[in-house]
Amino acid sequence: MRSRERVREMAAPGKLALLVIDAQVALLDPRHAYRADAVVEAIEALLRAARRHGIPRIFVQHDGKRGAWIHEPGWEIHPRLQPQPDEPVIHKRASDSFYETALEAELRSRGVDRLIVVGCQTPYCVDTTSRRAVSLGFNVWLVEDAHTTDDQGLLSPEAIIRHHNFVLDGFGTERASIAVLSSDEVLKRLTSGAGDASPKTFTRGDET
Repeated sequence: MRSRERVREMAAPGKLALLVIDAQVALLDPRHAYRADAVVEAIEALLRAARRHGIPRIFVQHDGKRGAWIHEPGWEIHPRLQPQPDEPVIHKRASDSFYETALEAELRSRGVDRLIVVGCQTPYCVDTTSRRAVSLGFNVWLVEDAHTTDDQGLLSPEAIIRHHNFVLDGFGTERASIAVLSSDEVLKRLTSGAGDASPKTFTRGDET
């Protein structure tokens, strides 16, 4: 069930967490990733805000099939986005960050039921993880200017990102859904305390 014009449930009771997916050096290389520096800056700002407001931060790091990428060049998390000691790093080997990982258990143990999703790469791990999160009952705020990808050949990176921001906005079930918001909108919500607000509904154009 999805409609961009329907009223979206945006702040069900519960706890918010920032999920940073595959913010790794090779995937945020400005020679290949679209607007890499701007995306890193947006993720940095969200990390600072989440740390300041005590919102859990969880990193996901892609290890490749059978762990083939571990410790290879570019595998490490971007130096500007390094996890702090209290920020767990979940290692995965598939596009779905929940697949055969401890991510769901980590979120459930913290009482989290809403995710701010950022990172790499838009058509793979960001898309797949956002959809899987909804199927598991997590509401998602996908930050439209804080995820990226490289040139996939058929479409430009800009077109891929715009497409996914469009099709994922409002995607969901009766229990959970995805809302696509800008980093400025998310920062405003975090600063105002909306991340832990009681139930409230929003429509497009009424997101402040």
